[in-house]
Amino acid sequence: MFLKNSFNFINEFYFFLKNQTRKIYLNSSIYNKKISKVDRNSLIYQPSLNILSSLIKYEKKKKKIEDFNIQSIWENKNLNYKDFKKLHSFYWLFSIDLKSSNKITQSIIQNWIKKNQNFQTKSWEVDILSKRIIAWISNSKITYDESDINYKNNFNEIISKQINHLINEIDRSYDFNNKMIGCVAIIMAGIAYKNNSFSDYGLDLLRKIINTSFDNNYFPKSRSVRQMIFYLKYFILIRELLKDSLNDIPEYLDEIIFYLGKSYNFFWGSLKQNLLFNGNNNSNYADFDKYLELFRYKFKSDKFEISGYTILKNKNVLIAMDTGGNPPKNYSENYQSGPLSFEFFFKDKKLITNSGYFQDFNHQLNSISKSTATHSTLILDNSSACNFKKSNKGPTTIIKGFKTFDNKVSFNKDSLNIRSSHDGYLSRYGVIHVRNLEYNSLRNILFGKEILIKKKNFKATNFEIRFHLMPNVKVTKLQDNKSILIELENSGWKFSSNDGMIGVETGLYFGNKNSYIENQNIYISGITQNNDQSIEWQISKL
Repeated sequence: MFLKNSFNFINEFYFFLKNQTRKIYLNSSIYNKKISKVDRNSLIYQPSLNILSSLIKYEKKKKKIEDFNIQSIWENKNLNYKDFKKLHSFYWLFSIDLKSSNKITQSIIQNWIKKNQNFQTKSWEVDILSKRIIAWISNSKITYDESDINYKNNFNEIISKQINHLINEIDRSYDFNNKMIGCVAIIMAGIAYKNNSFSDYGLDLLRKIINTSFDNNYFPKSRSVRQMIFYLKYFILIRELLKDSLNDIPEYLDEIIFYLGKSYNFFWGSLKQNLLFNGNNNSNYADFDKYLELFRYKFKSDKFEISGYTILKNKNVLIAMDTGGNPPKNYSENYQSGPLSFEFFFKDKKLITNSGYFQDFNHQLNSISKSTATHSTLILDNSSACNFKKSNKGPTTIIKGFKTFDNKVSFNKDSLNIRSSHDGYLSRYGVIHVRNLEYNSLRNILFGKEILIKKKNFKATNFEIRFHLMPNVKVTKLQDNKSILIELENSGWKFSSNDGMIGVETGLYFGNKNSYIENQNIYISGITQNNDQSIEWQISKL
């Protein structure tokens, strides 16, 4: 133990010393001289703002730049980090009326350049810098046009200088989303200035992102639906920039868009519903649908399983189940431990849900929302099916995961059936969990069977099977202690089970980003037995 602690101390000291040395270098005149070697190219290509409309939330009422206090905008030193990022990313330019004064807009940028022309730890962070480049170039009608030669030279030079820094630093970024945004900024700058070195680097980086961040089926290794849509938006943006500027479109870009488009249709396009698996939140992609239609993208998917998510549906019912394993450690920072969890919809209204995800990893609710208990699935000994470890300053990541296997799907006009197994509790409790869901359309009943297969290392413990409900759902426990009435907006249901004890508890619903509200969840509880165990339940329409 002493040797291990000594090694950890030495290791931490080494990385601390390395980081401090790098900070000194980045703030040195040597580094400043290195990134100040810029080409004297002028801004040639100005992208259409329509191309960026999938990323930017445009305000209906545009602001006038004249309303900004241009003398003090960079003097406020009391901004919190969130407001600092908003200000220095310049994404607020997208809310400025294009009839505003170019002179005032450019004076704000000129003042920023005077204060931030050399590397600054905060204002030159990868995501802030990347968004700033995108905002400046995209809004060039007010940030660049009608300016004098001195301003244009300063503008062009600071763009190139920031891109040089971005190229030096982007491989060190551990945030995959920031790396993607940085890739767009480099490619956009290369196109706008006809700088082939920038464009080539950005496209090479794009290929690396695809090769490292996606599995063999072209789905993000994180298994995150939200990240899949994030990538699709940025890949399409890059494609439209290349197309609009009359540049060649790489085949690998068309290929990844094709497969991500199928996934998008699978999870949203054909459902128009939010599935709260694996870090997802409630979002409305109607505007993105309009964007796809505007630029003539049509995606179709005839699959019932993608990346470990199985979705079956008929005229009235939709069942979605997480039949996949956990993502690799390096891609697990937003993963939630919910093996074999499911969601159930009737006539577009969700009855059974998962609790959703609290994204702020500095908040204690982040860890709580990653727990298996926040999913509609089996929990043993109040513990999660996989183990997480929290880093000193970052999010929790997986240190011990699980595998799913024996996935089976069948369906016809009268029945939908999904079956899968996982070994997340095998090493600790000697239990394999098998879940079988079957919806009978003729009887309007969802039958569930939880099978606990015991192995040699079996250890008896308590179990719970949870069924989380939407916040607007009302429940009433009947006196027989075996049944619970569920009142949904458009229907009434009865939950029943003869195995174990059933009850209702108040929980937390994290479906809306970084917020929570109370909801109800039904549970079946008991003790695991020495022999293989089968717990049956059903949800029947009244």
